[in-house]
Amino acid sequence: MAVGMIPNVTDQLPVEYRSLSDEELDRRIRVAKAQLGDDLVILGHHYQRDDVIRHADYRGDSLKLARIGAEQRDAKYIIFCGVHFMAETADTLAADEQIIILPDLKAGCSMADMADIEDVEEAWEVITEKFGDTVIPVTYVNSTAAIKAFVGKHGGTTCTSSNAHQVLTWAFEQKKRILFLPDQHLGRNTAFEMGVPLEEMVIWSPGGGEFEQQKGNLEDVRMILWKGHCSVHQKFTVEQIERLRKLDPEINILVHPECCFEVVQASDYNGSTDYIIKKVAAAAPGTKWAIGTEVNLVQRLAQEYPEQQIQLLSTTMCPCLTMNRIDRPHLLWALDSIIEGNPVNQIEVDADTIYWSKVALDRMLAV
Repeated sequence: MAVGMIPNVTDQLPVEYRSLSDEELDRRIRVAKAQLGDDLVILGHHYQRDDVIRHADYRGDSLKLARIGAEQRDAKYIIFCGVHFMAETADTLAADEQIIILPDLKAGCSMADMADIEDVEEAWEVITEKFGDTVIPVTYVNSTAAIKAFVGKHGGTTCTSSNAHQVLTWAFEQKKRILFLPDQHLGRNTAFEMGVPLEEMVIWSPGGGEFEQQKGNLEDVRMILWKGHCSVHQKFTVEQIERLRKLDPEINILVHPECCFEVVQASDYNGSTDYIIKKVAAAAPGTKWAIGTEVNLVQRLAQEYPEQQIQLLSTTMCPCLTMNRIDRPHLLWALDSIIEGNPVNQIEVDADTIYWSKVALDRMLAV
């Protein structure tokens, strides 16, 4: 499967898998896992639905899982229960002989797809013509392999929501300005916490081919934010926070930095998925939390820490719809296809993209 945006595929799942009961799906998944033994490892992202993640051998964020998969050298097959860019990262880090499978090829990431490689290359020409050799590209790991490779080729690196502060500190030591892809909110929130004023940030709009929200002199800009966002975290608002504070002044507001600037500023705490999990785990019994992130994770935390009062910040469900495309029928189909000797939905990144993606990832790990 080529790197980049999700191909325009129809759902190839054989119809018989849709007619199986929940009990039969669980039973057959367990049997298939046992049959494949050490040849198989299943990775489950934190945002994955509960009925799937219970079958995962490991759970975590995208980069952690990709690295875990690469460490499982005995596993010939790695099934990644996540989205497309995560499976690409797993293939980038995996051994040549390991086969990466995404149970449903239509499980994409709208934010990753907001930074199309052709748009980024065109933008880079305009940006470097304007600012010269003063810009270094940094991409959130929630991006396609093609974007990671672009960043690697141009002296830049990747970051996670956990290490964005350290990575941006390093990047500013290299160049005066950063082009941050693809999530404007993580870039803005991190840079602001580091002391970069909003007046020194600007948005690049790939649709308009121009700078937007310029608040100061363009020559003073230090952060060029790609106009991308997470559809889930975009749904949390300041009004939701204000409503909950009025209902219960003791509630703690905890959000992910993919939320917009105003929501992060209005919250009590903000941090990565790993930070959110650890913050809740370390909290005292009886504490109250309203959490602004994907609903599957919030509900799982509420189940695992019943001594606390945990709820979703929004009054409406906020699932990652593309992540939820990975379900038990697709997982079982992927397992059966391995056993039958004809694995479906393989994710394969070309050698040049793997090389430059690794360059970008290695720079991050060195930081």
